[in-house]
Amino acid sequence: MSQLLKKYIVTCGVVLAVFLIVAALFASAVTSGNGASSDIEGTEVSADATAAVSEGVDFGFDSFARANRGTAKLYSGDYYGYRYPLVSRDAASVVVTANTAVVFVPADVASALGVDIQDSAFQKAFQEMLVAIDAASANGGQTLKRVQPTYLFTSENEVELDGHTIRFGQEVEEGVYYSTLFKTGLKVPQPGDPGDEAASANKAALYAASFKLLPASEVNIAGQATGMDAVADFFSTLDWRPLWVSLRATALAMVFIFVLGLLAAWATIRMSNRWKGIVDTILTIPMVLPPTVCGFLLLLAFGKSTELGRWLIAHGIDLVFTFPAVVISCVVVAFPLMYRTARGAFEGIDANMLDAARTLGWSEGRIFRTLMMPLTWPSIAAGTVLAFARSMGEFGATLFFAGNYAGVTQTIPIAIYFDWMAGDTNAAIFWVGVVILISFLVILFVNTYSARTQKWKKPGGPGAGHSAKGDSRSHAVKREVLAVGRDVPGSDTGKAYGSESR
Repeated sequence: MSQLLKKYIVTCGVVLAVFLIVAALFASAVTSGNGASSDIEGTEVSADATAAVSEGVDFGFDSFARANRGTAKLYSGDYYGYRYPLVSRDAASVVVTANTAVVFVPADVASALGVDIQDSAFQKAFQEMLVAIDAASANGGQTLKRVQPTYLFTSENEVELDGHTIRFGQEVEEGVYYSTLFKTGLKVPQPGDPGDEAASANKAALYAASFKLLPASEVNIAGQATGMDAVADFFSTLDWRPLWVSLRATALAMVFIFVLGLLAAWATIRMSNRWKGIVDTILTIPMVLPPTVCGFLLLLAFGKSTELGRWLIAHGIDLVFTFPAVVISCVVVAFPLMYRTARGAFEGIDANMLDAARTLGWSEGRIFRTLMMPLTWPSIAAGTVLAFARSMGEFGATLFFAGNYAGVTQTIPIAIYFDWMAGDTNAAIFWVGVVILISFLVILFVNTYSARTQKWKKPGGPGAGHSAKGDSRSHAVKREVLAVGRDVPGSDTGKAYGSESR
């Protein structure tokens, strides 16, 4: 078995081992974190945090849905207040403010269950169940346990609290019901946006939730999946769009980064020293600036704050918070890596060899394609891979300039941050594992490729004494220059480099 084959078998084994370790850690995280367990004794919450029951209590919660944010958008030109959706017309609801949790239980629902919502025993059981399921569904947001509000139970459709009115069961669209908040004294619904009157209502509540209040016997508590079942459940609901957005944006960005980086490096080394330092500083500065600064500058440049941005928008080119903004962000932050690597490689070429090629009548384009590129290809390949990795991991500039829109601008790094902020630790851990695996493969590729290209330069190496099959392409190009030099009458190029060919 050849050494090369053995090396690739070992490499594949290492990659597989790393993948299995990451998968095992992820499976462990899913298994330990998938359940929505309750720390309140006697209260059981379903794994998806949509149902809850308590031991010895005749009622339970079902179809629980929490809304961390509502909406104040007009419907058919009318303002209905700041509204939170209800799961059904007869749903119970809770609106949480900084000091009070207003609990609404429809009178017909309470009557059907045979409960008195003002009874202290009912309220205690209700609160324990509500606190448990609220904590399980919080996803990193505020919780009743943290706020510790005063509870106000009511079956009235309207409640006035701290200068605002809360209206329950408000039908806006046909068949769609909401809990709405608006400033007391304001006629709702009303045509148009009330301006500041609406702004105060938007901040009146922290969040809201709605659910069905059912007999405990009708509430189904879904069990927690474990092991590979938990992993299968996770992957069946995982949003894969951040991966596709990242790969697509990075691939497009790399086309621009590769071409622009090489051209910029080639142009820079041919400049006079007077301008070279200034141009090099401008092209390199994105590498040392914080990514958020780059994103902010891009937002200013292409937004409505500048003439360029206004001109582009006027001509139908609105880049802010779009997929092209993701590509531009990746290009800006990763370009310096490609540029600096290529420039360093070009500057490392023997200037006498380039001059010899010029004396033979080679054009600058031919010198670039036939001489410079082959001689510097290992460094250029390494710069390309590093730029790819930097582009794949871009976060700050993308978030500033492109925003966080699922399926459009949400890349893997952005998904990690917002999944964690939303309390979806399992998804965040998974995407972290994906990034680690991609980074590992990139570094492994660079090291393997560099080692393979450098070994031909070692005296007595595997390619010593062999033909072009065992020699590097750079040596073949060098021989071509020397051979042409020997064929030109009166040229001393072959003499100058004769010792090197020997």
